[in-house]
This record gives sequence, structure tokens and C-alpha cells, in this order.
Amino acid sequence: DYELCEEWGHLYPVPREDLINLHREHLLHLLEMGDMEKALQLLQRIEDPGVCLAISEQSLDQHLNLAASHFLADYLTAHFYASLTTARRNEIQALYIGSKVLLTLPEVSRVNYFHLSSRPLLMLEQLLMNMKVDWVAVAVQTLHQLLAGQEIDFTVEDIDNLLSKYAEKALNFPFTLKEKRS
Repeated sequence: DYELCEEWGHLYPVPREDLINLHREHLLHLLEMGDMEKALQLLQRIEDPGVCLAISEQSLDQHLNLAASHFLADYLTAHFYASLTTARRNEIQALYIGSKVLLTLPEVSRVNYFHLSSRPLLMLEQLLMNMKVDWVAVAVQTLHQLLAGQEIDFTVEDIDNLLSKYAEKALNFPFTLKEKRS
């Protein structure tokens, strides 16, 4: 049905908003089905970059599943980086990085941290508080790789400071050690 509507839009004039709604719904349907290849083909078929940007941003704001959010954040960063405001760019890059970190976690545990996908540092802190040290190690390695050459709200130093803070708390003993005297 979406393809028929798209053909109709090529033959007859369709208001811009209706065209955006049609393509957005089609894109959301493809992303829900997990068909990233067809979703990419759909976005590439759209001739007007403004319409494509609007569709991609509106779809991203729908808070889709992890794979769809990752796909859209990657697409927006790759194709519309210069068209985005600095705040929106940082938001999308944080979502991209957060979803990438989330993908490193065991699949059954991702749902527990999905709400933090747009806040990677907070996700890292939550992992630390939950004593998921092995997961933190993989997440930190992924963050170090992703932050190389990226402009984002936080840096590798922020990650190191967070790790230092929790390492210090782990070594903080609430009582003093007494020496045994013989």
C-alpha cells in the first residue's frame, strides 16, 4: 500500500506534509519489521533533502527499538550532519554512541538500560552502580573507540573521571583498620 501511495505521489501533486507523513509511516513500518535495507532504499529514493531530513528526524523522535534508533542516528549523522543544529547534532550522536554501547551488552539485559540509550555516561554510571564490571570494561572500550575524532558533550576524560570516582568509592572503607599488637 505504501508503494502504491508513493507511485500516486509521483503522478499527482501531493501536499508536502502528506508526503512526509506517508514516507514517515512507511519508514516506521520497515524499521519495525527490521528491514534496514528497504528503509535505506526508501530514504535514498526521496529526492528532496528537506523532506528526507524531516522524515528521518520525526522517525527518530518516535523512540523506536534499539536497532531502528541506531540506524536512524547513523543515517542522520552521515547524511545531514551540517544541516543539524549543534544541540540536535549532539543529541543524535549521543543516541548513536549510547545505542552502540547498548549493543555490546547481553541481549537479555538491554531492556534494562534502553531508557539510557541517549545518555551514554549515565548508562556507564548505572552499570558501575549495578556492579557489572565486565560489561563496563566492554562499554568503556567501545566508548574510547567511538569518541576518537567525535564532537560530543563528553570526552574520554569524563569517562576516566567517572571510573576514578567509582574506583575511589569501592576502596573507601567506613571503618578504620586496627593493628594487632602482640
